[in-house]
Amino acid sequence: MGEPRPAVETALRALRARDRSVFELESRLQQRGVGTTEQRETLELLARLGYVDDERFARSRAESLARRNCGDEMIRADLESRGVAAGRIDAALAGLEPERERAERIVASRGSSAKTARFLAARGFSQDAVETVVAPEEAEAVD
Repeated sequence: MGEPRPAVETALRALRARDRSVFELESRLQQRGVGTTEQRETLELLARLGYVDDERFARSRAESLARRNCGDEMIRADLESRGVAAGRIDAALAGLEPERERAERIVASRGSSAKTARFLAARGFSQDAVETVVAPEEAEAVD
């Protein structure tokens, strides 16, 4: 077997830091001047070897963002920006602890206040989740 191709080396370097979506790797390869055919071949090889898997990436990224107090809307937006397909995003969100339960935990630690309601809204929690877990008069302060 010969030397690794430059496109494979570029993709592997990108994967050293963290898992990436197919779209992110395609973009990186394109920025480095790698042709479409070589991009496709590189990504197919890395997928066969298990280095690239958008389903795994979406699940892992969603879990990571949920641990950092992100709501479903913020998680969805992040995954969409990374080129993950809608079906994979839906599956990743479905695998998380329900958004309302995550919001309840945040309220338990920060208190039920207008400030907490604004925090939840800014972190991508749905209005329904905010209204459910924060006192109604506090949740109205977000509108």
